[in-house]
Amino acid sequence: MKTNKNITSWDTHIDNKYGKKGTASRIEFDESFETFKIGVLIQEARKKQHLTQKELAEKTGTTKNYISRIENNASDIRLSTLIRIIRDGLGGNLSLSFDA
Repeated sequence: MKTNKNITSWDTHIDNKYGKKGTASRIEFDESFETFKIGVLIQEARKKQHLTQKELAEKTGTTKNYISRIENNASDIRLSTLIRIIRDGLGGNLSLSFDA
C-alpha cells in the first residue's frame, strides 16, 4: 500500500501554521477558533429548533444582522448577550470553565 509522506497530524499542522502553544500567533488563533465554535453552536441549536435568525433575534432583543454576524464569526459577543441568546432564545443554559 502506498502512503502519502506529506500527511501530518492536525496538531502538527496547526503548530506549523500558527506556531506552538503559548506563542502570540497561536494564542490569537486559539481565541478566534473559540469564538468561531460559539457561532457554530448557536447556529446549529437555532436550526435544530427551526428558528430563523430573525426569530432568534426577536426572542433575545437583538437584530437579525447581529445574530448573523455571531454565527459567521464576524462580531465579538458580550457575555450578557450570549447568555440571553442561549437562555431566552434557545432555552438552554451556559456553563463556563477556565484553566488558570
